[in-house]
Amino acid sequence: MWIHLLFDMAAWISAWAIGRTVSQRYFAASARTPLRDPGYFIALGIGAIAGALLFGSLNMNLAGFWQLGHSIAGAVAGGIVGVEIYKPLAGIKGSTGGQFVAPLALGIAVGRFGCFFAGLPDYTYGTPTTLPWGVDFGDGIARHPVQLYESAAMLLFLGAYLGGLRAGAPLFRAQGFYLFTGWYAVQRFAWEFLKPYPAVIGPLNIFHLICVALLGYSLFMMRQTHELRAAV
Repeated sequence: MWIHLLFDMAAWISAWAIGRTVSQRYFAASARTPLRDPGYFIALGIGAIAGALLFGSLNMNLAGFWQLGHSIAGAVAGGIVGVEIYKPLAGIKGSTGGQFVAPLALGIAVGRFGCFFAGLPDYTYGTPTTLPWGVDFGDGIARHPVQLYESAAMLLFLGAYLGGLRAGAPLFRAQGFYLFTGWYAVQRFAWEFLKPYPAVIGPLNIFHLICVALLGYSLFMMRQTHELRAAV
């Protein structure tokens, strides 16, 4: 749908713009400047695309829609896997994701508006609700606008993250990507209970499980980074 494509383009442009600004202002003199290694970005791209298609399509198939799908959660998870496999092979140590935090947060926030305006065909709408802000996407049923919930959550994180960088908080500079991953996992886990996706384990759908894995990764890497910095 053209409206979704329009917001996808806006997401990419806004992500590029904020990424360039934040990188130049806060990471230009840091060891975490944007990497020049093309292999890193190849691993990132392959992982992100594979994860997006795999989990997006799997969720659609479980719901009875036999078609190709894509997923932001799958892309985040796949990108992480691709990079974490590549880093030891290339001798890269430490966190390299700081440059992606602001672009990802803003890109997701903007992109979710495209999901919202795409309506029912996008299959990202929420479950029925009687709350006054429920939205009718065309089938006569008021539903949770979960797309806007997620957009608001990511904008909230972005504001906190930029504020932390501006204040020079070491936590946001050293662990920004892991904070982003943990926040994304927690807020996405919550919204998944308001979506009509098929459950795979108890009340949990496939994206719940991805979010659990992402949160575990976030907490593990934050602890590892903290211990490494304490030992230096």
